[in-house]
Amino acid sequence: MSAAEASGPPAERTRRRRPAGGGGPGHGLARPTEKAKDLKGALRRLAGVLAEERRVIAIVVLLAVFSVALAVVAPRILGHATNILFEGVISKQLPPGVTQDQAVAALRAKGQDRVADMLSAMTLHPGKGVDFHAMGLTLLLVLAVYAVSALFAWLQQYLMAGVAQRSMFKLRQAVDEKLSRLPLRYFDDHPRGDVLSRMTNDIDNISQTLQQTLTQLITAALTIVGVLLMMLSISWILALISVLVVPLSVVATLFIARRSQKQFAAQWERMGDLDGHIEEVFTGHNVVKVFGRQEEVIELFDRQNEQLYESSFKAQFISGTIQPVMNFIGNLNYVAVAVVGGIMVANGRISLGDVQAFIQYSRQFTMPIAQVASVMNVLQSAGASAERVFELLDEAEEEPDPAEPVHLEHTEGHITFDHVSFRYQPDTPLIEDFSLDVPPGQTVAIVGPTGAGKTTLVNLLLRFYEIDAGAILVDGVDTRRMTRSELRRLFGMVLQDTWLFTGTVRENIAYGREGASEEEIRAAARAARADHFIRTLEHGYDTVLDEDATNISQGERQLLTIARAFLADPDVLILDEATSSVDTRTEVLIQEAMAKLMKDRTSFVIAHRLSTIRGADTILVMDHGRVVEQGTHEELMAACGFYHDLYTSQFEAALDEAC
Repeated sequence: MSAAEASGPPAERTRRRRPAGGGGPGHGLARPTEKAKDLKGALRRLAGVLAEERRVIAIVVLLAVFSVALAVVAPRILGHATNILFEGVISKQLPPGVTQDQAVAALRAKGQDRVADMLSAMTLHPGKGVDFHAMGLTLLLVLAVYAVSALFAWLQQYLMAGVAQRSMFKLRQAVDEKLSRLPLRYFDDHPRGDVLSRMTNDIDNISQTLQQTLTQLITAALTIVGVLLMMLSISWILALISVLVVPLSVVATLFIARRSQKQFAAQWERMGDLDGHIEEVFTGHNVVKVFGRQEEVIELFDRQNEQLYESSFKAQFISGTIQPVMNFIGNLNYVAVAVVGGIMVANGRISLGDVQAFIQYSRQFTMPIAQVASVMNVLQSAGASAERVFELLDEAEEEPDPAEPVHLEHTEGHITFDHVSFRYQPDTPLIEDFSLDVPPGQTVAIVGPTGAGKTTLVNLLLRFYEIDAGAILVDGVDTRRMTRSELRRLFGMVLQDTWLFTGTVRENIAYGREGASEEEIRAAARAARADHFIRTLEHGYDTVLDEDATNISQGERQLLTIARAFLADPDVLILDEATSSVDTRTEVLIQEAMAKLMKDRTSFVIAHRLSTIRGADTILVMDHGRVVEQGTHEELMAACGFYHDLYTSQFEAALDEAC
């Protein structure tokens, strides 16, 4: 396995694993609103991401204009159909042979002025009934208007879905490329779950918000303007009544939203606690059984489940009152419009169809206002997610590879540390003026207590971190003059923490070298003493390893990673406590295989069990991040220093070599 491959699993492998928290209980419920620190700035940058889709967005806006315009005009046309029906009924009751003016004059002569005023505002044909032909044409026109409006709305949603998904595709691509350029220091400082959440959950949140809220905002804004204009064209008095309801609707919506928001936050916090408890219990199921903690686990689950139930009930109940409250306010508006409109119809100041149309408009008027309030709430959450994504994209990157890099197809393995200095924190010295020359084919062992900084030297060699001073040379070439990918291709690694992906045993071994043949894969497995146990599996090399490769033992997982290193056949080998998870008998076999693999190859061995590195050409002894001793086993034992103390602490027989 090359060092470049060891630095992290490929995208196609990581996608097979579910991100933490991505599918727990209640997944898909309303998310709590997390406020952005700089909502305007985040949305401005998000608009920049959408800038490449501005032509499609312009078409979406144009479609929204047509869709809303038609939807707004339809009630007025339907009101005309009502007028045809009502006027036909009234005309049928008037005596034939008289004109409308004569009928109105006769009513005034009888003192029925209000009825006369109402009839004078109509278009009547005394003696004739309802004009069903005209009414049918009008209803067909209404149906056509609604159908075309729905078609435009569908096209609007279709195009907007494409805009959102293409934009998020590019954003995910930018984040993925950014992750490959970030230094290892970033991943040390940020939890993996947080990084995964930014790339998955946050981008999904932005995607859903864009797809749903942008069209809602456009449609709602256009609907408010269009409906208000139509209401004013019918009657400014009735329009004033409807407008007075707006502040009441906004206040009620915000009042309820603020309280439900707190409960949603509590709901998701307790849901996270419950998810964590469930994951913990299932992961450590055997431990729970062994220590007889089943009852305590069940009690804790019941308590957390009850808390989740209470917060979820309150959240759903409070948020669910928005619709009934809005309906109540809408009904108040309906009553007011119906009463005042009825009086105006009786006075001949407005037609019955116009009142009907106005009632529909008043219903339409309050709905987009509630939508806008809801959308602004959701935009807060999207803004927070956008901020988190852009924070990642703004992180400092690794130093760029040289414009004209040096290419080394093959190396002799001559490694030189030339007065190297490095520190994680600027004010905390770690490695100072360190020099080491490793001729080709030699083995360098790095030992020390846990946390001494052994892996740091390897990370510097592979340029996972940049040195502060000095130089690291491979065959006399400064590693900074090479591209990172070519540098890491020269190295092979076997790590203490095994990494295997969901796939067959064959695929996991073949990951060490692209295009390896079946015979080469089996030869690498035999060299790593893994072939025997592989053939005992149900499907042999075609056995599929499940998530985390839990269907084979830890030692068997280690053997597969060693086989992968054999197949890679690197120029320089790095072993990080490679036999720590195998039994003593297997360790002997692995040591024999390792000796074969390390023969005539420059090797760096990180070890805790000092018996495995007695034959190393050079032993570096590290403590608290510093190289405190350097030499062969015999030289260091004779020096009676830190290495001597480490060695004698592990082996009683070594007391014979005491100073």
